[in-house]
Amino acid sequence: MKRNPGIGATPDLSLRVSIATLVRVVFKHPRDGEWMLALERKATLHGTKVEVKSQPFGGAIRILDLDAIHNLIGDFHFDSEHSRTEQDFRLFIRPSAWSMLREFCIQHLSRVDDPILETGPERELFEELFETLKIDLKSEQYVSKPVAILVENEAAPTENVHASGYPTVRVYRIFQASITDSVLIHAMIKNSEDVSHSDLCELALKDAQNGGKGWANAVLVLPWKRIHDVYRSMSPNERNVPITFENNQLDDTVAAILEGMAAPKYQQM
Repeated sequence: MKRNPGIGATPDLSLRVSIATLVRVVFKHPRDGEWMLALERKATLHGTKVEVKSQPFGGAIRILDLDAIHNLIGDFHFDSEHSRTEQDFRLFIRPSAWSMLREFCIQHLSRVDDPILETGPERELFEELFETLKIDLKSEQYVSKPVAILVENEAAPTENVHASGYPTVRVYRIFQASITDSVLIHAMIKNSEDVSHSDLCELALKDAQNGGKGWANAVLVLPWKRIHDVYRSMSPNERNVPITFENNQLDDTVAAILEGMAAPKYQQM
């Protein structure tokens, strides 16, 4: 029997769970062959202020079989109407169910074409590159491989606009997508160079004025070695929080996709 879970936290369903993919998007610079890291640069309007933050590509995975989750943990709620419509794995659950749900997700995320959970990065990567570049990503333009599964067991407040402030635990499936198409590489570099932070803020404001959510997206391209060296020079605990790198605010999840740089709050499975 198909169920229709509710929305929002309740006294019983008080722990928010986010299961998502993070994608390490890399390519060789056509000028000198240097490896580059591409991040999603996001401008978000909060009240009258626009915040610009860069983070890995990726997002919530989809639940393909809601009944399987119900049968495992009982009642749950989605964190928003948007999550329920998309069947995104952004749920409020009983705190006591987290351990069982975490192990269930780790097991299923390791499978290819799992019938219960979406396990690949393709959908989110396609959607986000179209939003930022207006390019339809083709499978022949990149090579993807799974890298790791990271768990954030200690609940921390989320900045997600649909459930801001709620304590959230997380599981991340990390992938690497190596871009091989020269046209796509050129488009990423050009977007990163041509769209300034102020441009992005203006786009977010215009989006709000036109009835949107006050969002705008672009690409940020950084030298892989340089960003890696910055994180390597930091103490492990400093990687637990967002950092500023060359006037760019980098989300704490950036450390999660770098080789051997995961912050202490993440447990590698």
